[in-house]
Amino acid sequence: MNYKNIIAVALCFALTSCGLYKKYESKAEIPAGVMGNIPQNGEGSTVVSWRQFFTDPVLQQLIEQALANNTDLASARILVEQSQASLKAARLGYLPAFSIAPQGSLSSFDLSPVAKTYSLPLQMSWDVELFGSITNKKRAAKAVLLQAQCGEEAVRSNLVSTVAQHYSMLQILDRQLEILMQTDSLWAASLETQKSLWENGKAYSTAVNQMESSWLNVKTQIVEVRGNILSAENSLCRLLAIPPQHIARNKWGVHALSTSIALGGFSAEMLRNRPDIRLADYMMEEAYYNTQIARAAFFPTLTLSGTLGWTNNGGGVVVDPGKLLLNIMGQLTQPVFMRGQLKAGLKIAKLTQEDLLGNYTQTVIDAGNQVNEVLADFQAAVEKDGYYNRQVATLHDAYTGTHELMDNGKASYLEVLTAQESLLSAQLSEAMNKYSATQALIALYIALGGGTK
Repeated sequence: MNYKNIIAVALCFALTSCGLYKKYESKAEIPAGVMGNIPQNGEGSTVVSWRQFFTDPVLQQLIEQALANNTDLASARILVEQSQASLKAARLGYLPAFSIAPQGSLSSFDLSPVAKTYSLPLQMSWDVELFGSITNKKRAAKAVLLQAQCGEEAVRSNLVSTVAQHYSMLQILDRQLEILMQTDSLWAASLETQKSLWENGKAYSTAVNQMESSWLNVKTQIVEVRGNILSAENSLCRLLAIPPQHIARNKWGVHALSTSIALGGFSAEMLRNRPDIRLADYMMEEAYYNTQIARAAFFPTLTLSGTLGWTNNGGGVVVDPGKLLLNIMGQLTQPVFMRGQLKAGLKIAKLTQEDLLGNYTQTVIDAGNQVNEVLADFQAAVEKDGYYNRQVATLHDAYTGTHELMDNGKASYLEVLTAQESLLSAQLSEAMNKYSATQALIALYIALGGGTK
C-alpha cells in the first residue's frame, strides 16, 4: 500500500469518527395537551420548596427529621456516591496506568553456583483514544450519575409526601376522635333521658336497649380510632427511624396546605420537574453514548506500553550491579472478524435506544394522567365540602329539634336515634372528605415534580 492509500484510509477513519464525539441532543418533548383538558398557563410555574408548601412548623420538623434519618434515602445517597466514584474513574481513563512488578529468581545448572537475578520495573499501559471510546464512556458514566441523582430526588420527594400524608392522617384521626367523644357525651345524655322516660312509664324498655346499643357502638368506634392513631404514629416513627412514640402535632386546620398550586394554572413544561421524567431522559442519554461506544468498537485501538527500571539480567548474562532497563512498545489493533459480536452489540444498543424513547413517551403520558386525576380528585373534594357543611348543619338542627320533641313526648326514640346516627355519619364523612382534599393536594404537588430542596 502506497502513501496515498494510507492517507486516504486515514482520512476515511477521521471523517467517520467525527460523529463518535457528538454530544447527546435530547429528543424528549412534553406535549402541550398531555394533561388533558386542564386549563393551561402558557408561562408555566416553578414548584417551590416543600417548606413553602407545607407551612405547619411541626410538620416541617418531622420532614427534616425524616430527611436526615430515613434509611431508604441514605441508600439512595450511597448510590449517588457510587456513581460519582465511577465517573471519576471514567475521567481518569485518558491517563496511562502504572504499576510496579518486582521479580526475582534463583537458578543453578549442574551444581553450578546459584545465580541470583532480579528486576525492579515500573510498567506502563496507556490506551490512547482514537475514536471516542473513552470520551463516550465518560459521558455515559455522567448520565448514570444523573440517573442516580434523580433516583435520590424521587426517594426524597416521596418521603416528604409520605410524612405529610401520615401527619394529615393523624390530624384527621384526632378530629374523628374529637367528634366521637362529643357524640359519646351527647348520646350518653340521650340514653339517660330515655331511661328516665322508661322509669316514668313514658317509654318502652326496647327504646332504652336501642339507645344503649347505639351508644356502645360509638364507644367501640372510639377504641378503634385510638388504635388507628397508634398505628399511624408507629408508621410515621418508622419513616423517622425512631422508636415508637407519641407524635406531637397541631390540630386539623391550624396550618392548612397552600391551594395555590391547584388553583394557579399549569404548564405542561412543569412536568420536567418530575424526577421520573428526567430519569427517563438520562437513560436515553446513557443509551446514546453506549451506542457510540458500540460504533467505536469497529475502529482500531492503540495501546502504548513500556517498562522502566533496574535489572541484573541482561540477555541471559547476570551482572552486578544491575543496569537500567527501558522498553517501549506501541500496538495498533484493528478488529477484522469478531464472530458477529460487534454487529450484535451495535444492534442491541440501537434497539435499547428505541425502547427507552418509547419508555420516555409513556412516562410523560402517565405523568399527565396522574396530574389530571389528582386535580379532579381535589376539585371534587372541594365541591363536596360545601355540601357536607350544609348537610352537617341541617342534620344538627334536625337532631336538636327531634331531641327536644322527644323530651316533650312528641317524638319517638327511633326518630332521635335516626337523627343521631345520621349526624354522626355526616360529621365523619365531612372530616374524611377534607382529608381526601389534602391527600389530593399532596399528590398533585408530587405529580408536578414537587420541590424537595
